[in-house]
Amino acid sequence: MKFSNLFERLRWIGVTVLLAMFQTVSAQQELTLKQAINFALQNKADAQKAKLEISRGDLQIKEAKAGALPQISASGAVQYNAIIQESALQMNDQLMVIKMGQPWNTNASVSVYQALFDQRVFTGLKAAKSTREFYQINAQLTNEQIIERVATAYYQVFVTEQKLKNIDASFENTNKVKNVIQSLYDNGLAKEIDLDRTKVGLVNIQSTRQQIVNSVELQENALKFYMGMPIETEIKLVEEDVKINEFLLEDKFDYTKRTEVAALLKQKELLGYNLEATKALLYPTVGLALNYGVNGFGENLPFHNSTYWSNVGNVALQLKVPIFTGGATKSKIQQAQLDIDALDIDIQDALLGLDLEYNNSKTQIENLIINLDNQKANVELAQKVFNNTQSNYQNGLATLTEVLDAEQAYTESKNNYSNVLLEYKVAEVALLKARGEINTILQ
Repeated sequence: MKFSNLFERLRWIGVTVLLAMFQTVSAQQELTLKQAINFALQNKADAQKAKLEISRGDLQIKEAKAGALPQISASGAVQYNAIIQESALQMNDQLMVIKMGQPWNTNASVSVYQALFDQRVFTGLKAAKSTREFYQINAQLTNEQIIERVATAYYQVFVTEQKLKNIDASFENTNKVKNVIQSLYDNGLAKEIDLDRTKVGLVNIQSTRQQIVNSVELQENALKFYMGMPIETEIKLVEEDVKINEFLLEDKFDYTKRTEVAALLKQKELLGYNLEATKALLYPTVGLALNYGVNGFGENLPFHNSTYWSNVGNVALQLKVPIFTGGATKSKIQQAQLDIDALDIDIQDALLGLDLEYNNSKTQIENLIINLDNQKANVELAQKVFNNTQSNYQNGLATLTEVLDAEQAYTESKNNYSNVLLEYKVAEVALLKARGEINTILQ
């Protein structure tokens, strides 16, 4: 093979590799928290099903309106009488037997019914509108649950990636110590056991790092699931400052902001309409009925010249008054009232639960803010101790054990800070939810 051909092939291989690397990087999708939540609200199955339920509410309103509109129906039949019924007539002293009908009978009719007064129809229309509003509230509640899950999963990935940076920094620091010892050892100023100990430490750090890498991958998969994103999609979280929101500690709490309360109140409204509809069974109904039809009969098939046709039509004002149902309607009314009473108890219990949730979340936030300040100060102190110990070791004033212990303490302090930071962000999401303000994450 000529050298020029070999060079050309290597050049194309290099170009191919670079293109593949570029495609991999460009295919990686960067995500902020807001982008992740908005993606979930559009693609997660729960959100899509909630939107379908709102459409169901629109259809139920149309169905309820149909009860107030004229109801039109048509029917028709062609009948062949194989054996025609006969009847006997007595005329003076003579008995006459005559046939009652013709071999072929045909009829077609159209009926129209318009409800003039039916309390159940009017109540059903109001209930259908309220049901659509309930579906809207339920969709909002579903969205809030999605926001909570995605935000929590996002922060878990974010903090674990921070731990990965901590372990990388720990590896870099330990590797620097190893290089210093290697130099000292090469010059006969350090012991081989000290060099071996740093190498063991590096292997242990690499092992820990691999565990964290695995955790990041698992948590990213969970995040993508909560978002409704294909698992094979490559994502990269955008680094952003994690701020402490002091306004969350303001002592204010409005139950009406909670979507759960709105859903319960709307459910009570629906039960009220159910009670009205049940009571409407005791009311009379009034309707107007119109009927028109044609009858044809003869000895041959319909539409034959010998077929005789006649018209029939009537208009009726129909009144139906319920008088006695054996107590069934009264029992239904009492059951409907019991449903409302039971829901009132659930609402009171839910309010107590929301109050507990809010106060616990607020207390947890207060404690975590104090803990974050302590952990932040501890990280700064651990870094100072590590830097001083490392400097002392290079000057022969500290042992290798002290250096490794100081480095381990520094890494541990950073991981502790990351753990508390995750607890804080998860608690922040919980407190925003408790305040009925979880949607502010998207602002």
